[in-house]
Parts: sequence; C-alpha cells; structure tokens
Amino acid sequence: MNSLIPLVVLLPLIGAAGALVAGRRPRLQVTFSITVLSLVVLTSAALVYLTDQTGGHAVEVGGWSAPFGIVLVVDRLSALMLLISSIVLLCVLVFSVGQGMADGDRETPVSIYHPSYLILAAGVFNAFIAGDLFNLYVSFEILLVASYVLLTLGGTQARIKAGITYIIVSLVSSMLFLASIAMIYGATGTVNIAQLSVRLGELPADIQLVLQIMLLVAFGIKAAVFPLSFWLPDSYPTAPAPVTAVFAGLLTKVGVYAIIRTETILFPGNTLQTVLLVVALLTLVIGILGAVAQSDIKRMLSFTLVSHIGYMIFGIAIGTVAGMGATIYYVIHHITVQTTLFLATGLVERQGGTTALNRLGGLLKASPVIAVLFFIPALNLGGIPPFSGFIGKLGLFEAGAQAPSPLIWVLIGAGALTSLLTLYALMRAWSLAFWRPKREAHEEESPALDRIEEAPEEASDVQETKASPRIMIGATVAMVTVSVALTVFAGPLYSMATRAAENLEQPTDYISLVFPEGGVS
Repeated sequence: MNSLIPLVVLLPLIGAAGALVAGRRPRLQVTFSITVLSLVVLTSAALVYLTDQTGGHAVEVGGWSAPFGIVLVVDRLSALMLLISSIVLLCVLVFSVGQGMADGDRETPVSIYHPSYLILAAGVFNAFIAGDLFNLYVSFEILLVASYVLLTLGGTQARIKAGITYIIVSLVSSMLFLASIAMIYGATGTVNIAQLSVRLGELPADIQLVLQIMLLVAFGIKAAVFPLSFWLPDSYPTAPAPVTAVFAGLLTKVGVYAIIRTETILFPGNTLQTVLLVVALLTLVIGILGAVAQSDIKRMLSFTLVSHIGYMIFGIAIGTVAGMGATIYYVIHHITVQTTLFLATGLVERQGGTTALNRLGGLLKASPVIAVLFFIPALNLGGIPPFSGFIGKLGLFEAGAQAPSPLIWVLIGAGALTSLLTLYALMRAWSLAFWRPKREAHEEESPALDRIEEAPEEASDVQETKASPRIMIGATVAMVTVSVALTVFAGPLYSMATRAAENLEQPTDYISLVFPEGGVS
C-alpha cells in the first residue's frame, strides 16, 4: 500500500511534464491527461479500500524518517478526499476536452490548459496527504499557481480583473499561513503534524489560541467563510465553464479539509466552538441571501457555494464524532453536486448564449436533456429527500440536536432556512431558464432581479449559441450519476465517514501512523 501513496502526486506531475513536452500534439496531451487521472482514480479507490480495511499508512519520502523528512499520510479521511477529487477532476477534464474540440480550444487552449490542470490536480492531492504544515503550504502554492493560469485563460478584461483579485487574496492567505508556520516552528521546533499534536498542547493557552486563530484565518480565506468570502463571487464566474466547475468543487474544500485537521489533530478540544458557530451562522445566512439576490446563474451558484461552506463549519464546530462524520459526508456531497451544477450551467450557457436569467427562456423545449441535468443536482443541493444533500443536512442537524447549546439550535434553524432558500433560488432559475417560454424572456424591472455585481456587462452579454457535443453532455451525465450514487450508497459511505471521524476524534491514531514505534515528543 505504501507504494501507492506517492503515485497520487507523482502521476499528475509526470503527466504535466509529458503534456508540456507534447504542446504541439493536442491528441497526445489529451491522452496523457485522461490516462493519468484515470490511474489516480483507480489508485485512490484502492487506497479507500485498504485504509478502511487495515487502517491508515504513512510514507517517508526519500528515506528520511519523521520528523526530519517529508511524510505523506493517508487515513480514511484523506483516502475519501482523494477518491472524490480525482473523480471530479477526471469528469471535468473530459468535459473540457469536449469543449475544446467543439470550440477550437479558444476557451481552454490545449498547450497551456492540460499541464496547468494536472499541476493543479497534483497540488490538490498533495494537500490531502501532507504530513507536515510546510508541505501543506507547498501544496497550496502549487495549486494556486496553476489556478492563476486557469482563471485567466482567454485573457478577457473581466478574467484578468478577477485573476488580480484572486491573486491578491491568495497571497494574503499564503503570507498568513507562512507566518503561522514560522511562529509554530519557533514555539515548538517542528512542523510535523503528528509531533505538533503533542507539542502544541504543552504551550501556554494564550499562545495556543493565537496560533490556532492565525491558522483558521489563513484557511478560512481559502475556504471562503464569511467575512473572508468577498473575493469568490467576483472571481469564479468569469472563468471558462470547466475551470469554474473544478474551482467551485475542490479549491474551497481544500481549505475546509485544512480546518478539519487544525481543529482535530493540532488543537483538539473545541476551544473556539462559539466563534466557529457564529462564523457558520453568518456564512449560511449572508451567502444564501446573496444567492437569492442574483439574476445570473453563475453568480447565484457562487453565492450558494459560500453559503453551504457554513454547513461544514457548523459540523466542525459541533466537535463530536456524529458532527464530524456528517461534515465529511457533506463535503463529499458538496464537491460532487456543486461541480455538477457548474457543468450543467456551462451547457446552459452554450444553449442559451448567456447565463443571465432575464435573457433565458424556452430551454426545456430546446434541450430537455440539459433541463434534467440541471434539475437533479438542483434538487440535491436544495436538500430534497432522498438525495445526499438531505442526508448530509439531516446528519448535521441530528448531531447538533445532541449538543446542549442554544446557539446550535439557532444554527439548525438557519440551516433549514438556508436549505429552503437554496431550493427557491435554484428552482426559480430553472423555471425562468427552462420552463418559461422564450418569447416571454425580457429585461426584468423588479428590484429583486437587479444584478448585484461590479461588471454586469460581462455576465449579461448574449453570445452566439452553440451545440453541446456528446462528450460534454456525457461528462455531465457522469457527474449526475456520481451525485445520485452518493444517495444510493449513502449507508456504506456515511458509515465510512463516521469511521473517519472516529479516527479524527483520537489524535493518537494519526500519531501512530507517523510514529509507529512511538517516541514522539
């Protein structure tokens, strides 16, 4: 099993090098990329099975033993995140290949896109298995550098502007994270996560609190929790459809994953429960109110993305095995469904020439397949039974109901309201874009439909309608199938998420993976 762990990072890096060398041979680049990510999916699936059967494993890179060398650690949580992220990256890649074939690679130029995409994948995978804080920092920088390129593909004014905002915010987050690592190393003499789980607990309480807050702020920016989420709705919607889909599905979840590790391995004890609950409440409410106010599908989905991060922070704040298990399940659900909705929105944009709701109509008649592909994940994200969105939220609410805190009951109420408003926003979008006859589409006068954005001309431009190739529709169908599979196999998946939460409840489990013979201090 140990030989499989480095492959999830090495394969994308080797594939990126191969794609870069084959820059003038598009078909070879596509072959490299799809083959590499397919192998990562298979490797991740094997890791999920092996970790669930035999427990986690750690690899000392270069033969340097911990804590002096780089350690890659895979436990149940890491394995689950690797599997779902690799599936999403593969499906989005297939979608982008279809888009490139249909549009002549204007939106996703092959020579640049494929190497950047695979480097992004390597950064994401490395973040999930990093066994020390500095390696986690390197993972963030790898995926962020690649994301800068992907975000500005096409070089339009709106994309360059969004890219600048994204870069500035990401650099601030990275500087905070790097400063936190420096302070932690100065206080403890190590950056190894397993060793830190012991040494941080030996520090004075006030120093622990400062270090914990610094890490949470840095990761909170990456996860887009309120009020650190201001950058996201103006950054993601401008990118090409496949780039937006993978950003929305994965990048914020890397931040959530880092918060989970911080609150369970590094700083167990839930000392900041009240703060996290307030942040979760504000993220849920402010995000969904922003979504309801939008009249552009991509911006609406960006705000729902922010809002639903609040559910994950809520589960982390509960601080119990039940709460963390529900959070892990909900993270997997949200990665899948949010990506699917953005892919379906890409098909809507091709069919209707825009994503502005006041200019769309009649798409149900024009393309019933796209209507279904948007409708199913919309119901799922809205939490309609029996979909995975309902299962995850129900698990969070049940876990919260077991905790004796009035603020948690406020969160449960806010979560239920957010779910209803999410369903309202998505069904309103579906009704206007698909159900409403095309002849009735017109510029809306209602203030509730006024676009709230800095560059409305970019989102409202009506472009030439384009046919959606079968490969793009097939990739979206695959993602819808995965989202439905989360419901069909909810029992085993939720059980494994709970077992992953039990591992997190006991930091000694993580420590034993890195230091199997003991001796950590």
